[in-house]
Amino acid sequence: MKIARRRTLRSDALPAFAATLVFVAFAILTEPVRAMLPQNWESCVNENDKYGYDRQIAGCTAIIQGAGETKDNIATAFNNRGNALRAKKNDDGAIADYNQSIALNPNYAIPYNGRGNAWRDKGDNDKALADYNRAIYLDPSYATPYNGRGNVYADSKDYEHAVSDYTQAIRLDPKYANAHEGRGNAWRAMGNLDSALADYQDAIRLAPTNPLAYNGLGNVHFDRKDFDAALEAYNEAIRFDAKYATAYNNRGLVYARKDDYDRAIAEYNQAIRLDPKNPAAYDNRGDAYRSKKDYDKAFADYTAAIRLDAKFAAALSDRGDIYRFKGNYDAAIVDYTLAIKIDPRSVAAINGRANAYDNRNERDKAIDGYDQLISLNPANADWWSARCWDRAVLGQLQAALPDCNEALSLRPNDATALDSRALVYLKLGDLDKAMADYEAALKINPQLAGSLYGRGVIKEKRGDAEGAKADTDAAKTLHADIAERWASYGVQ
Repeated sequence: MKIARRRTLRSDALPAFAATLVFVAFAILTEPVRAMLPQNWESCVNENDKYGYDRQIAGCTAIIQGAGETKDNIATAFNNRGNALRAKKNDDGAIADYNQSIALNPNYAIPYNGRGNAWRDKGDNDKALADYNRAIYLDPSYATPYNGRGNVYADSKDYEHAVSDYTQAIRLDPKYANAHEGRGNAWRAMGNLDSALADYQDAIRLAPTNPLAYNGLGNVHFDRKDFDAALEAYNEAIRFDAKYATAYNNRGLVYARKDDYDRAIAEYNQAIRLDPKNPAAYDNRGDAYRSKKDYDKAFADYTAAIRLDAKFAAALSDRGDIYRFKGNYDAAIVDYTLAIKIDPRSVAAINGRANAYDNRNERDKAIDGYDQLISLNPANADWWSARCWDRAVLGQLQAALPDCNEALSLRPNDATALDSRALVYLKLGDLDKAMADYEAALKINPQLAGSLYGRGVIKEKRGDAEGAKADTDAAKTLHADIAERWASYGVQ
């Protein structure tokens, strides 16, 4: 979550409350109370935790409960106490105080911004947006609600409007580090890594100890596959906030990309210790365990991620993979289908389900999946080749052949595509072309069982019994049931 800059009493309001203190409050209050007023205001206007938010709350409360203050000054005290309550994660208490501040001074823009921040903390972005809009209406020169509204737009993936609002916040306050960090996040989401990099660097220049900006910088380097630079940035994020769970998670991703899965798991462990309700860390740790072929631990982590977020499509797809690896194709298809319902463009889930249907010999359903995948990315040779194979097995030979040709045009000399096209030619009765493709496939991969068996079938048809036996025996050594498989393909 982006850190929204808290605003308390603005500098242009200081003379107003100071005058009130001198000419009103001191005239009517007893000497002991009078002596406490400057200290209460000093505590109440303090917008950081140098003295502790409890002290700020106490100071503001004394002002609210005291006598002789103007409505505007009490509104300021309610606003500032709301800020302190929000800093202590008491959003409901903060909203109650912002409501009081607004009731006392409906034209006071600052509590609308504070209340917007609290509503966003609570996940009610509609109310947050309304409050940010009101704050901007009341004070168009007030930078902070533009940043808040940009955060709301970013939450809803409306990155163009987010960038526009962050830019306005920066225009009004060129030293607004959080707005640069927020705009960097939006630029990155839009794929504009150069602009994101510049904004993160500006955010760091303006606030050199802000861990979020270093984390964002690391993300850009990660996207650019500069993993050493990403690691350095995540290290800085952790240096400035040793409890920053996201940075540990991201550092784990770097180690995973470096194939150092044990170190990656250690980072994910730390991320989970710090934030045990973050499903992404469990999912990422599951990926690391899967890379180590520890499928039971991977399954447990994917399940934990799904328990935390039932709509986590990636974790559902990942768990589907584990079910499929273990031969539980029915359960795999259930998970893949749920993932696709949540994210209809999830390539991993669509591909996994198509593979599971292949495993169950439901090739028509598998072909439907490959149709979807090819529509999403026509440049992927694997899906053309897979659809060619399924069509060949089903006897849809005239449709299969163009699929294999397309696969080979995208990736020439692909052994799997050559093997698939050879089956098409074999079933069409064109033994010469089939033999040529099997020979080419075996030259690339001499252990390709299907091509060995297919070549044996052709040798048998040509009367080369000895050569046929050598090839089919070699194929059976690799896959003992290959003869039964081929019989199911319609080839004896």
